[in-house]
Amino acid sequence: MATVNTTRFELVGADGGPLRGDVRTQGKGADRPAVVICHGFKGFKDWGFFPHLAARIARAGMTAVSFNFSGSGVGPDGESFSEPERFGHATFSADLTDLKTVVEALHGGSLVEGLARPKPMGLFGHSRGGAAALMFAAREPRAQALVTWSAIGALARWDEETIRRWREEGKLDVVNMRTGQVLPLYTDVLDDIAEHASGKLDLLGAAGSLEVPWLIVHGEQDEAVSPGDAKKLHSAARGGTAELEMIAGGTHTLGARHPWAGYTPELEKGMDLTVAWFSRHLM
Repeated sequence: MATVNTTRFELVGADGGPLRGDVRTQGKGADRPAVVICHGFKGFKDWGFFPHLAARIARAGMTAVSFNFSGSGVGPDGESFSEPERFGHATFSADLTDLKTVVEALHGGSLVEGLARPKPMGLFGHSRGGAAALMFAAREPRAQALVTWSAIGALARWDEETIRRWREEGKLDVVNMRTGQVLPLYTDVLDDIAEHASGKLDLLGAAGSLEVPWLIVHGEQDEAVSPGDAKKLHSAARGGTAELEMIAGGTHTLGARHPWAGYTPELEKGMDLTVAWFSRHLM
């Protein structure tokens, strides 16, 4: 089995700060497809299953590109939420800008030295990252396949009372359950959704306009995003483009943990489906 090489890169994020990422591939100079991977809320490129998924995509003959959104809050060590202010001001629009920055560098040949420009490109997104990948793919002609796991079916996910208190106090406290760290979430994301809900942040509209093959994966026991969200996205999709795969026993991360604790049967199934989907539609 050929060795998967990992190369780090750093670009400029939507907020002007660093946009950090990795490229995994078996051969930089080869003409091969690429898959860009988007993490979710409170996630990051090195969380749990993401490096393992990227490595499997690379071993399948594709280039895997993963990165931390500029508003992830995760700093240079790739693990600690040492940039809480960046997290606090994160928005969906900024996520789309970050994704565009990565894709432009990938196709422009400037992401990492010696990496060939890809022909076909796919997008993968988990949870909130699934929404970003979907909205981007719907407007990006270079995207030729999409896979989402546990994707949210609506961007505004808070009740009226929470939003009222959030606006009154100017921030919402978000707890990192693994460390107990409290992160601020300011009202930027609320303003962003309100301003662009009928335009670039029209999630269900993106689902209905997407023209490329889309695999929707969701765990039947998802504790964070209702399986109903997957069904909503599938119902909104253009006829014949989307395939829905509900995984029995699957949680929000299909059983994956951080730090990495190994595969579960649900995670194995999700990864097998994902690699097969990209192999089929990109190779």
